[in-house]
Amino acid sequence: MSETNRIKEETQTKIRNFIGETAMSETAAKVSSASIPDYFGSNVFGLKAMRQYLSEKAFKSLSTTIKEGGRLDPEIADEVAEAMKTWAVSKGATHFTHWFQPLTGTTAEKHDSFITWDGEGGVILSFAGKELIQGEPDASSFPSGGLRATFEARGYTGWDPTSPAFIKEGPDATTLCIPTFYIGYHGEALDKKTPLLRSMNALSKQIVRLANLFGIDTKGKRAYCTLGPEQEYFLIDKKDFEARPDLVQTGRTLFGRKPAKHQQQEDHYFGAIKPRVMAFMEDLDRTLWGLGMPSKTRHNEVAPAQYEIAPIYEDLNTAVDHNMMCMEIMRQLADKQGLVCLLHEKPFAGINGSGKHNNWSVVGPDGKNWLYPGKTPHENAKFLTTLCAIIKAVDEYADLLRVTVATAGNDHRLGANEAPPAIVSVFLGEQLYDIVEQIEKGGAKTSKQGGEINVGVDALPKLAKDTTDRNRTSPFAFTGAKFEFRAVGSNQNPSAANMVLNTIVAEAMSQICDQLEADKKAGKDFNKSLQAVLQGIIKKHKRVLFNGDNYTAQWHAEAKKRGLPNMKTTPEALETLKLKKNIDVLSKHGVLSTVELSSRYEINKHAYHTVIMLEGECASTIARTQLIPAGFEFQAQLSATAKSVTQKKLLKQVSGLIDGALKAADVLDAALTKHDAAKTLAGMLKLREVIDELEGVVPAKIWPLPSYAKMLLMNA
Repeated sequence: MSETNRIKEETQTKIRNFIGETAMSETAAKVSSASIPDYFGSNVFGLKAMRQYLSEKAFKSLSTTIKEGGRLDPEIADEVAEAMKTWAVSKGATHFTHWFQPLTGTTAEKHDSFITWDGEGGVILSFAGKELIQGEPDASSFPSGGLRATFEARGYTGWDPTSPAFIKEGPDATTLCIPTFYIGYHGEALDKKTPLLRSMNALSKQIVRLANLFGIDTKGKRAYCTLGPEQEYFLIDKKDFEARPDLVQTGRTLFGRKPAKHQQQEDHYFGAIKPRVMAFMEDLDRTLWGLGMPSKTRHNEVAPAQYEIAPIYEDLNTAVDHNMMCMEIMRQLADKQGLVCLLHEKPFAGINGSGKHNNWSVVGPDGKNWLYPGKTPHENAKFLTTLCAIIKAVDEYADLLRVTVATAGNDHRLGANEAPPAIVSVFLGEQLYDIVEQIEKGGAKTSKQGGEINVGVDALPKLAKDTTDRNRTSPFAFTGAKFEFRAVGSNQNPSAANMVLNTIVAEAMSQICDQLEADKKAGKDFNKSLQAVLQGIIKKHKRVLFNGDNYTAQWHAEAKKRGLPNMKTTPEALETLKLKKNIDVLSKHGVLSTVELSSRYEINKHAYHTVIMLEGECASTIARTQLIPAGFEFQAQLSATAKSVTQKKLLKQVSGLIDGALKAADVLDAALTKHDAAKTLAGMLKLREVIDELEGVVPAKIWPLPSYAKMLLMNA
């Protein structure tokens, strides 16, 4: 069997395990290897490259490390490094870098060349095992929230062999990028990856524990999570972007009058993709495929100039790395088309913002997706136990999930247009909700079937009806074999949300296992014990379930009655990091120590305040130096020419708006002077209201900023 066919068959097996045997068609199972682009994964040091450049012994050892998540055998480190260097140089690489994810929320890299002295006045290309395994970037220059003092500069990056090394292309050469974790001198986590890996290990431990109770063979096996993060984004013309200092400095428009036409006709969603945008998307797909990223779907989103890309699911750690790489690549490739990719959660007021829908699932040590219900989910004990654990976890730690999506940018999006509200609830759909109610009453005996949809045209086939609808307003929805956490912001690193999700589900499973193990020790019947545990969970945590419209005032009132938290702003949400229950769950499972969690509180609080102050300063400057002067210019023209009553009325309106803008700018500046974030936000909003009204009367040739209509409707 060829290497391509072997990889293809392994992929098909994983897909079967993930979505269920019945979803795999004969055609899908017999896909020809010729249909796989020959450049797929060409810029990744994956299994194919490893087989080619490593000895059989080293390949087997490294493969085991990757598969089981263990430590790299130090005896093969030099061979792996040499192989990786040889492969990278064949791809045009001159440098290597440890690629990591500090607490800035972005990625970081420091490039070192392969060149070293040969001792005879010349140079050779060299890359040792110790350079592959460990690096030392300055730990004092990244946010640490008090974990590291300014004078404490030593930090370490360590190779994460479970995420493949890749090639980053530059204008004239390439760089070998090695995914790494990043820790301080005393082992404290200074990045996003380390706690994520810890949480994955914690969840795996509890799932294996539960699998043992179910009689599943777990020897030498582990559980893992899968993730498929959908990524929304905007594309606008580069010239318009450069003419908007608010977009350049803050990523969102601080001023801008809503155009007459925007998304109200709903004609952009899934519409024909314009050629310029299509050129970007095609370039993006090719680049991502070359890096082994399984980019699957591309389409127009709801708002004009808004789009989405979605991948096939992968193991969680790799999917997060790929998403961070994807965002960087999107920005770079947009520039080639004379466009700018906007990843802010709310770059334009009044229309849809952008999210990163976090499609998460769990694969047990049996290699099966434990969130796949099967044909009769009421009989599937693994599925129902996992489902109940998730319901329990989300209800008990809704505040902790909420804080993972709390940013200044996402505050503008949550609860607006398509985004879910800040109230975290769980959508199950009719079938699963019915089963949950049966469990609450003593045991699930039947399952509602999906049935068929009759289209009403004889020539057209009947469509299979899913057993659950989709709920776009729910922040945490079961969407068939996975849960979709829709509240993650488009510009966020998805690590935090998944770290918490893994940890709280691990805690729920831990408590379930504690009870089942105690009952087993006492000689109780396992099935009866399990039934009692699940029934108790539903009775206690059913309040978090909601299948309706999360936008309505009725739901907000109902949620308050149920006692569900509703933290509408980042400052409110951040305070929950100080709660004992949240500190305890993260420390208990070894994900974040008390001091590490405290550092996240300080970093996120500082980041929020910094963003608000930056936006306030930017808004004040633009208003005073560009927009109010444009109003003065038009006012002067009117003063010189106004004769009729109507013209004088317009002059009075413009003069009043200018006065209002000046007063609002003064209020904003006073808030900025006091470093008051709440008053700064309020001041920015008031200033924007007046300025946007002024934009509606000042001639377009005088107004210095590209309008919403120009940016959103003429970008391609």
